[in-house]
Amino acid sequence: MTDLRDVLLVDGYNMIGSWPELVELSEIGLNEARNRLLERLANYQAYSGRRVIAVFDAYRVPGLGKSYEQGKVEMYFTKEKETADEAIERFVGELSHRRRQIYVATSDLAEQHVVFGQGALRVSARELLIEVQISEREIAQRIREQREYGSRNTLDGKLNPQQRYLFEKWRRGE
Repeated sequence: MTDLRDVLLVDGYNMIGSWPELVELSEIGLNEARNRLLERLANYQAYSGRRVIAVFDAYRVPGLGKSYEQGKVEMYFTKEKETADEAIERFVGELSHRRRQIYVATSDLAEQHVVFGQGALRVSARELLIEVQISEREIAQRIREQREYGSRNTLDGKLNPQQRYLFEKWRRGE
C-alpha cells in the first residue's frame, strides 16, 4: 500500500545553524547536533503523523547519495556536487501526490520560493522549532496526565520498565 502521509522535508544543516540548542551542540561536534536534530524530529514525526525526511549536504559526511533511517526519520545525504536544496527540489517533484501535502523546512528564502512554486508549503526553521516545541510540551502533558490517572486498572500499570521500553520502541516503529 502506498504511503500517502504528508511529508516534511527538512534541510538538516539549515536547522542545525538556526536552532539555538543545535548551534551550541555543533560547536562540540556536528554529529552530536545531527543526532539531536534527528531525535527531536523522530518525536515530532510520531506526534504529527507526517513522514519526515532530513536532507544533508554530503560534503560533510562520507557516503555520497546514501539514505539511512534513524528513529524512523529518513536521513538522506546528497550526491557529489548536489546541494541539499537540489535534492529537496527533486524530492518535492518525486513525492508530489494529489492526496499528500509536502512541507519544506528551510530558512533559505530562495529555496522557499522554488518549492512553493512546485506546490510545496514552506516552513521556516523558526516555525518548525516552534511546532516541535509545542509537540514536545503536549507529549509531556499527556504523560503527566497518564501518571496522574495511573491509579486506574490499566495495562500500563501492570508493565515493568523493560516492557514499557519495548512498547515505546514499538510505538515509534523502531
